[in-house]
Amino acid sequence: MKATILTIGDEILIGQIIDTNAVWMSQKLTAMGISVVERLTVSDEHGAIVDGISHCLKVSDIVLMTGGLGPTKDDITKVAIAHYLKVGMQYHEEVFDRIKEIFAPRNIPLTEAHKDQCYLPENVEILTNSMGTAPGMLWHHEGKQIVSMPGVPYEMKAIMSEELLPRLDLRLDKKVILHKTIMTAGMGESSIADRLDDIIERFDDELSIAYLPGLSQVRLRITAKGDDETLLQSKLDQSVLDVSERISDVIYGYNEISLQQALQQLCIEKGITIGTAESCTGGHLSHLITSVSGSSAYYQGSAITYSNALKRKMLGVKEETLKAHGAVSEQVVEEMVKGALEVLEVDVAVALSGVAGPSGGTVDKPVGTVCIAVGSHGVTYTRTILASKDRTKNIAYASNQALNMLRKYVLQAKIS
Repeated sequence: MKATILTIGDEILIGQIIDTNAVWMSQKLTAMGISVVERLTVSDEHGAIVDGISHCLKVSDIVLMTGGLGPTKDDITKVAIAHYLKVGMQYHEEVFDRIKEIFAPRNIPLTEAHKDQCYLPENVEILTNSMGTAPGMLWHHEGKQIVSMPGVPYEMKAIMSEELLPRLDLRLDKKVILHKTIMTAGMGESSIADRLDDIIERFDDELSIAYLPGLSQVRLRITAKGDDETLLQSKLDQSVLDVSERISDVIYGYNEISLQQALQQLCIEKGITIGTAESCTGGHLSHLITSVSGSSAYYQGSAITYSNALKRKMLGVKEETLKAHGAVSEQVVEEMVKGALEVLEVDVAVALSGVAGPSGGTVDKPVGTVCIAVGSHGVTYTRTILASKDRTKNIAYASNQALNMLRKYVLQAKIS
């Protein structure tokens, strides 16, 4: 089965909001073996919606629409669908009963607009919305299907999960699709692909791999698709094993685990405490670490020393080191680590100092230059990276690099 996702809303086209609905829907449909062949966004205009439906049904078996449903006058999706199907509008008392049921405990008055919401295009199959008043709707048309759902994410997800996907599952030709994701850090997509080239060439038609790059990370999603689940699972397991053995030095986990989660597991297992000293990242690294529940079990805190004066006062960085090498230097971040170990009273510390941009770069240290050090009271390792000219990306990239350096250090650490 082929599907298209049709999103309706000027707010998406003008960049006011991001269409996270389409991403979630694509993931759910793909997991069921339904191919999403296209995603389309159109404006809140009658003609644009009608043309969008027509286009989507030409290329797919089912079109899933979100947006343009509710009690306000600018919600015109229903009218556009009725126009396309060449049908009239029919009042549905059960939809109004549902609205009354939701409003009664809250003493919300009903209006004519709520009654208007209960007029739906004829021949509809109602999909109950357990999280809101606007129902989902399904039509069968010339051997294909049209689905319309509210654009509110939690309402759309409820309708999809509770009403639509079970219906689609009953109609599908049962293909088995298995996935496993290998999470890597510290090596680029092309370098990983080069190392795996001969392994991937041996994949048969039931196996495939997708490289999904991020900032300092690459996810490798291996998929097995066919009829025999036992055989597919065996193929998937073997392919994951082959790939993992080849690139074991850059793998930090499987199936969407984050770097900070992997770091947390290691630190707790080894009983190691860590702290951070940040300059150019301004606390972003600390935010990533503490975004994981339970981080207090191993993470002590951070010294955000943005100025040179605070680097000296809080972390004990020497004035002569700053003068001789500059704040963005491996010598300075090494001293920041030493200071953080003492001030934060931790086993391992990481420090960053750099030029996040877009201003402040020099010929010797252009925008995107970041120095990172990680160490304990024994050995300290330092590294200088060159990111991009974009401030936000530089902060995220440097933080991910620091996380991975921390993870690798803790992995090898023997601290009593």
